[in-house]
Amino acid sequence: MLTEFGRVFIFFIVGAIFVLGGLVFAWIIRPNRPYPNKLSTYECGEEAVGSPWVKFNIRFYVTALIFLIFDVEVVFLFPWAVVYKNLGMFAFVEMMIFLTILIVGYAYVWGKGDLEWDKPIPELPVSPKTQFAQQQTVSLSEEVTV
Repeated sequence: MLTEFGRVFIFFIVGAIFVLGGLVFAWIIRPNRPYPNKLSTYECGEEAVGSPWVKFNIRFYVTALIFLIFDVEVVFLFPWAVVYKNLGMFAFVEMMIFLTILIVGYAYVWGKGDLEWDKPIPELPVSPKTQFAQQQTVSLSEEVTV
């Protein structure tokens, strides 16, 4: 006599055996005929040029993450819109709070400059002593070139 947890455990064991058995069976019966075109990197129909370990600009990842976050959150609007009439005023206020949080997050990302592709390089503050020393160095180098 099994408990409910025992039945679930057996279900997971049978599922794991089924998946692993399918993978092992496919590995045994598949043909193994590698050739250069099969082993080459495929990138959207383009020929691979250079090393695949190229450093990508971090802006690609930041833009993708921002898109993913807002895209997933906007998906929550569709089920709400379908049953809006049945939910009443409470659901309306709740969705307005949700949208306010979403808009505040969007304004934060926009204000931070993460939506712009070319970010300006921040200027570091310079103390008056450092600024004076830089001016002296520039004037000395001008005298040397003259």
